[in-house]
Amino acid sequence: MNAKSFANSAALAPAKAEALKAAAVALILGFGLVWFAGFAYSENVHDAAHDTRHALSFPCH
Repeated sequence: MNAKSFANSAALAPAKAEALKAAAVALILGFGLVWFAGFAYSENVHDAAHDTRHALSFPCH
């Protein structure tokens, strides 16, 4: 491995770590929103999520 390729791989490491952090945050937020909408006691919140799924042609039942 020459110095140039080592420098390129070292520069990619922080970018990869940031991408993994962003993916983890998006995954946690996504699961939180699905949980909130699915188990909400408020009929309006649940119905809004349900109608959104139908509007996006996502089968839910």
